[in-house]
Amino acid sequence: MSTVRFIGIAGGIFASFWIFGVLQENLFKGTFGPDGEKFTFVMSLIFVTSFVNVCYAYLMMKVQNIKSDMHVPAVYQFSIALTYLLAMSSSFMALQWVSYPAQVLAKSAKPIPVLIMGVLVGNKSYHIARYLMVLLIVMGVCLFMYRDDKASTSEVGFGMGELLLVLSLVMDGLTNSLQERVMSKHSMKSEQFMFDINQASLLLLGVALVFTGEAYKFLRFIQLYPIALLQIGGVALCSALGQFCIYKCIIEFGTLTCSIVTTTRKFFTVLSSIVIFGHVLKGRQWFAIVLVFTGLLLDIYHGKSSKKNIQK
Repeated sequence: MSTVRFIGIAGGIFASFWIFGVLQENLFKGTFGPDGEKFTFVMSLIFVTSFVNVCYAYLMMKVQNIKSDMHVPAVYQFSIALTYLLAMSSSFMALQWVSYPAQVLAKSAKPIPVLIMGVLVGNKSYHIARYLMVLLIVMGVCLFMYRDDKASTSEVGFGMGELLLVLSLVMDGLTNSLQERVMSKHSMKSEQFMFDINQASLLLLGVALVFTGEAYKFLRFIQLYPIALLQIGGVALCSALGQFCIYKCIIEFGTLTCSIVTTTRKFFTVLSSIVIFGHVLKGRQWFAIVLVFTGLLLDIYHGKSSKKNIQK
């Protein structure tokens, strides 16, 4: 029975994030209408996603009858929401300049900022093997993102996508460090944490959407191209479903199993994007993909070994 449940949960992670990736790439890379308009409303997309996450967290708390007086302190609510929004928006915006496989591969390098922020902000120390694994991931990402001189001189947007991905990784590291600090000081359910952070995100985004005027432009775009709303809704729903499956996987099968599932999922997401959208990769880029995911799997294995040694 547990095997069937694992296949169901792992399948949910694979399916939801695979559809999420396809819809996301199609939304930002595709065009709408006879004039070929592009979707550029990043804040609006994150607003819809955060709204769905709030609804999901609230529903889960009601279903599980979770009653908690403990909330994320306001300072942390808005600081985590801000770093989360910057990470998400820069990641989405990067798709205007880089391919989806490049985005996924760069975001797979999340252990890098987590390690750096852990040392600088969390005063943590790591085994030398952890640094070597992160170095392997860095080498893989750099090798994949590197562009030949001839190609780079002909592409005006060179560098912007990469800078946005670096910003996204830095914000991911800050978000992770702040989350760990909150969870170490305040004991609360993950649903409550998810509700509080996404609620703060909605407030920040609501102000930003009105202040920048994006809300009105987004509504006009949706009126002209209703099909975009279906894609946006699909992205938001798949994101919430994927997070739910990840949460269930951690609870029922542990963080190690979940890490292996999500890492494998990213690998197949990259491959499927290459096939569906016809991305052409060079030999060194295939080698870079192998380097990155080898580093990630070794990092997972080292984490398992370290926990065993601590328990002994």
